[in-house]
Amino acid sequence: MAPERVILGIDPGTQVFGWGVIGVTGGRASYISMGITNLKKESDHFSKLSSIFNEVELLIERFSPDELAIEAPFYGKNIQSMLKLGRAQGAAIAAALHKNMSVFEYAPRKIKMSITGKGAASKEQVALIISRILSIKELPEKFDATDGLAVALCHFLSSSVPVQAAAAGKKGSRTSGWDSFVKSNPGRVKKS
Repeated sequence: MAPERVILGIDPGTQVFGWGVIGVTGGRASYISMGITNLKKESDHFSKLSSIFNEVELLIERFSPDELAIEAPFYGKNIQSMLKLGRAQGAAIAAALHKNMSVFEYAPRKIKMSITGKGAASKEQVALIISRILSIKELPEKFDATDGLAVALCHFLSSSVPVQAAAAGKKGSRTSGWDSFVKSNPGRVKKS
């Protein structure tokens, strides 16, 4: 069964560029693919930007995503690194916009918080929880790939707030918490 919606998540980087693709069917996310692009072999920063643009276009052609979710650059002490990272993000966004895709940006803390419940979680913690949520048997060598999946899953979770069945007709009504959601949606809860 083909997914109703496909989300491409990107963890932009100037050395390693991570990406992940999830499908959404019946309000549930499933793993499609993930990977990295090693940019260390590129001769200069502009070659890296060109590679990022081309890679994102190829990913869009390969997976036909409906939306692109990307990690926002984070504030750091090294301004030159921040500028380069912002350019990498811009190249990925430009490729998506060139393909007429919707783009959504998430701060690193928001991504970690939505996946692990902690905004300061490590890459290892994020990867472990992602592998459990999406039933991934083997983790990749580089956590940049699972970071890309985390961005896609964060977008799915942010855009799929559960609504109580009784309040579904009322605009803006949302569950008051997970306990309420579980009680209102017993068929959507997977028991292990």
